[in-house]
Parts: sequence; structure tokens; C-alpha cells
Amino acid sequence: MKSEPSGVLRAIFRKPIVRNALIAAGLLASFAAGIAISTNRPLRVETASHERNVAVRVFGLGTVEARIRSDIGFEVGATLDELHVDHGDHVKKGQLLAHLNAGEQEAKVAKARAALQVGHVNVERSQASLRKANTVFAQKQQTNRRQQKLAERNVVSEQIAEDAALEEAVARADVALARSEVASAEAQLADARAQLQFEETMLRHRTLRAPYDALAIARHKELGTVVKAGEPIFTLIGVGSYWGLAYVDEARAGFLHEGQHVDARLRSRPQDAFTGEVVRIDLESDRVTEERRVYIKGNNPPPRVYLGEQVEFWITVASLDNALLVPEAAVKGYDGRRGSVWTVDNGHLLRQTVRFRHRTEDARLEIVAGLKEGTRVVTQLENGFRDGRAVRAIEGDE
Repeated sequence: MKSEPSGVLRAIFRKPIVRNALIAAGLLASFAAGIAISTNRPLRVETASHERNVAVRVFGLGTVEARIRSDIGFEVGATLDELHVDHGDHVKKGQLLAHLNAGEQEAKVAKARAALQVGHVNVERSQASLRKANTVFAQKQQTNRRQQKLAERNVVSEQIAEDAALEEAVARADVALARSEVASAEAQLADARAQLQFEETMLRHRTLRAPYDALAIARHKELGTVVKAGEPIFTLIGVGSYWGLAYVDEARAGFLHEGQHVDARLRSRPQDAFTGEVVRIDLESDRVTEERRVYIKGNNPPPRVYLGEQVEFWITVASLDNALLVPEAAVKGYDGRRGSVWTVDNGHLLRQTVRFRHRTEDARLEIVAGLKEGTRVVTQLENGFRDGRAVRAIEGDE
């Protein structure tokens, strides 16, 4: 009788459906146990460590430019008959660069000089007439006084006295007329002098000279060309006025200021190291590209510089004596100032909101506030992170 139940059980277990169900239940139990173990076992996570003497640099892409650049030409138009400078030539301030045909203008200058001589002659003649009129007036005045005294003593007739007074009045009017003629002649002389100065100035405008020590980077016209007033003949740049123009993202430009150290790399000379400093930051950003224009003066420029060449700039905006840095990829909800990070607190994960300041060129953020004392910041995220999960922390350089 006791063997019947065990026989029944053996019969039941021999049925395929029951046997398969038991196997499936065992597999599910094993799988559930494996998941429980894997989701609760301590994770091995990397954490950030404090770093010393960290240079915070901002990247900017730009070009080589010239601070002093001029397209120079003549203030008048004529035929270009002399050229003394070509592309690549160095010139000194005041050096002759080019000359226009000046035949017509030289004739005008000669005419103006002749008019000036005529003006001098007219002034001398009018002054002589004035001296003569003054002499006659003095004579008539003395005669009139004498005749008036004689008339008072009835020595001469009243008619003679009246004639003498009239002659004095006429002589006085002649003096006034002579003075006006002198003033007119002097005015004409001043006009002739001004006209000569104008014509000589126009003649000088046919000579083009260097306004400063410069390098000619372009010659736009050739001999025989009839040029118009204001047309550029040469493009000059000031000697030693090279600087770099860097375009920096506004989001990275907040710590920029004049005097900061700059490392640069020319596209044509990638093996050479060039340095400089920030000398100017434009007060207006580009509204389309949202970039700020920064100008850099080089300390050791190459012997020959090519305008417009592409340059990479790294501007050192800060040097951190002791910094805790976390990759930006490990930060959630970063808004430029705050974000949340995973930290290790007593062997367990804890999400914390912290405040950042600098961002390094390799996309790491400097934590300056918000960390709970004794916690360490996780630098690499993994699946399965949750508050309270057990972890084993190691520093990134271990």
C-alpha cells in the first residue's frame, strides 16, 4: 500500500508536460536569481580626483590679419606714367610710389605764378599811387591853411580861399581812393597766392608717396592706365602690424580679457609653436555666428606672414591651482552653471546637484560648490545606476 503513492508520483513525473514545466520553472528561478545578484552586486566605478596646476584654455579659429592696412591712390585722375614699387616691396615713409602725367597741371601752376607776379606789381603800383596822393594832399592842405589866413586879413579874395579849400578836399578824396586801390590790389595778390597754392597742391596730388613704413601686398594698376580719383593703386600694410583674428564661441568667451597668454599654430607651419597675447576684444559679437572677435599680437611671428592664413588659437583664461574636474558627458541637465552628477557616498550612489565654473578644452567641468562632504564624483556612467546602489569607487588613474 505504501508503494502506490510513489508509483503515482513517478507516473506523473514521467509525463512530458509536467517534466517540461518543472524544467522551465527551474530555469526561471535561476534567471531571477542571476538578475537579483547582478543588480545588487557592488559596481566598480571611476571617480574624479583633484588635479593641480590645470590650465583652462579656450579655443578659437581665425586668420592672420594686419592692423594697419590701406588701399592708397591719387586724389585726382590722369594717366599713370611712373610706377616705382611692386608687390612684395618694403617702402619707407615718404618714399615715391607712383606718378601721374602732370603736363596740364604744370601749365596751370606756371599761370598761377605769373598771376602772383602781376599781383605783386599791382600792389606796388597802388602803394606808389597812395604815396603820391598823400604828398599832394599834404601840399593842398598847407596851401589851404595859408590862403585861409590871408583871406582873414583880406590879403586875398574870398574866391581864392574857397578854391584852396576845394582843392584840399579833392586831394583828401584822392588819398581815400588810392587806399582802396591798395586794398583791392592786396586782395587780388592774396587771391593769386591762394590760387598758386591750390594749383601746386593739385600738382603734388599727382605724386603718390608712402604714408608710413609699409609692405606692398598688391599693385592694382599698370603704366599707361588712366586712373580715376580715389582708385586704389597699391595695397599697403604697416610693418610689424600683423595680428591674429580669432573667433571664439560666446559660450566660452566669458573669461576672456586683454593680456591673456595665447598659443597659436599656423596651418602652413603645424610643427612650429607661436605665442602671443590678447590685445583687443571687439565690443560687438557676430549676431549670426554668435562668436566674439578677439585680436592677438604675436610674440614670435614667422619671418614672412601671409594675410588670411588660417590659424588655431588656444587662449589661457585661467590657471587652477587645485581643481576637481568631471567630464561634461557625466553631467545631467548642465545649463552652463549647474547640473547633477552621480557621487559615491559611503559606498552607495547618490545623485547631487553641483555648481560649475570653468570648462577645459577637453570638455571637463570644474566643480566649485554643491558636493556633500566626503563624497566622490563618478566620471563614467554605466547602466544600472540608481540612488542607493552599492558601488566600489576607484580613482581614474588607478
